[in-house]
Amino acid sequence: MSASFSVIISVFNKEKYIKATIESVLQQSFKDFELIIVNDGSTDQSLDIIKSFEDERIKIITTKNQGASQCRNTGIKAASNSFIALLDGDDLWENNYLQTIKVALQDYPEYSVFATAIAHKYKNKIVPAIYSFKQNKFCEVRNYFESSLNHTILTSSSIVFKKSIIEKTGYFDNAIESGEDTDFWIRIGINYSIVFINKILAYYNYVPESISNTIFSVKNKPKYNKYLKEEQHDEHLKIYLDRNRFPMAILSKLERDKESFRYYKSHINPNNLRLSQNIILNSPRWFIRFLLRIKSLKGEKLYYPLT
Repeated sequence: MSASFSVIISVFNKEKYIKATIESVLQQSFKDFELIIVNDGSTDQSLDIIKSFEDERIKIITTKNQGASQCRNTGIKAASNSFIALLDGDDLWENNYLQTIKVALQDYPEYSVFATAIAHKYKNKIVPAIYSFKQNKFCEVRNYFESSLNHTILTSSSIVFKKSIIEKTGYFDNAIESGEDTDFWIRIGINYSIVFINKILAYYNYVPESISNTIFSVKNKPKYNKYLKEEQHDEHLKIYLDRNRFPMAILSKLERDKESFRYYKSHINPNNLRLSQNIILNSPRWFIRFLLRIKSLKGEKLYYPLT
């Protein structure tokens, strides 16, 4: 299968990082791609840095600030190639990222969604993502929900998919301010298996001021109520959703939002959580805050599952 990629970089105020991100794309060993950079109303020097690159493969789209979902949707709609490769404006690829994906496309021509392992890049260290499975093969077809109980196998900087899947999944949900990625991955997981490449080829660059690390209000998070019917017939989906409802319940308790806490907890089957998570779910707010303070000492991205 021949593969031409539309690489979509979404950017909002990434002047410190966008140069390295673009360079990681332009330095790919596989050259057959277009690079669509969607500037989501940046107010810093991001656009000037983007315009400093002279490469005929680059297409720049500038919009008013509408959020990550609309930004990615704009890029997907503008794409002229059959495969979409997403990349956030502060993340990085190894220079053989697209070449490796291309080989996987040739080896698994009947599949539509591909992903690679990632690592989290901090100022002074790189931490590989820890997945809930062991994969000895370089490539393997995986169930998204079963494989994403510790760390999602799909991220907005390590996924490549056929543009045509949008006909089934729909676009990113503009109504979700934070957690829109997870909502989109769920719709992919319901409809498609994932070809997972067991090699770190993408790096999530930890940026404390980014949207995903600063929006903690439960009101801006997914409700996970779109898939109540589907989860009744899909054990792996139900477990995955309950593992994602757990941090939302914890966040609700931290915000003293009793209504949201009752909502999320009422939809969780305790058997789908670890013993430690069930204990935390029923712990007082002061104890949860104490655990979070302890975990934050590691200086890494803070995930509410806690354990």
